[in-house]
Amino acid sequence: MPARPVPNIADKEPFDIDEAFRRLRQAVADLPKAAMFALRDRGYGSPFEQLVGSLISARTRDETTIVVCERLFAVARTPQQMAALPEAELVRLLNGATFPEPKARDILALSRRILAEHGGEVPDTPDRLMAFRGVGPKIAALTLAVGFGIPAVAVDVHVHRIVNRWGYVAAPTPERTMVALMEVLPRQYWVEINERLVPFGKWVCTGERPRCSTCLMLSMCRQVGVTTHR
Repeated sequence: MPARPVPNIADKEPFDIDEAFRRLRQAVADLPKAAMFALRDRGYGSPFEQLVGSLISARTRDETTIVVCERLFAVARTPQQMAALPEAELVRLLNGATFPEPKARDILALSRRILAEHGGEVPDTPDRLMAFRGVGPKIAALTLAVGFGIPAVAVDVHVHRIVNRWGYVAAPTPERTMVALMEVLPRQYWVEINERLVPFGKWVCTGERPRCSTCLMLSMCRQVGVTTHR
């Protein structure tokens, strides 16, 4: 089937973020959830489980992340239990995730630091979370948002691509997109944006040839950078 032309931007509705989230909830209602939210709903929502799970999820498919985390958390769910694991055993439990050896070292190191420096409690600020090796802005934000329920904007490739494609922000990198969203996105959506846009980006607003013709966001989306679509 030939690619459909991109609609005229002049025909678009004004972008309304409240309406956008109403449509997003409908669009992803029957799609697989983003890994960290799926794990939360399966009972693995503690700050430590979310921190470890987010680290495991880096460059790993959501489906694999869920399987690996459930296998790991069947053995160790607390800093004490994790720190007691031999490194070789942790590497084995992480089999299937990308970079299991360095991730095992990082998980052991942060578990021991949480015990030694934070009284066994996961810290609840971005700076202290990012002081752990392997923890960047997205992992810190997911830990805060999903583990603690603290408003934080977690930006991955899907969130970055979609909000720039909408024309809601204009930023060249996920890090810059996070900053831009914190300036314009109402705080009530800071946690939810990752929950909705990850499945939306995987199944609807894909990187190449997005499914614009059937997308509930089409009438508002500016389709920045979209040249062809389905």
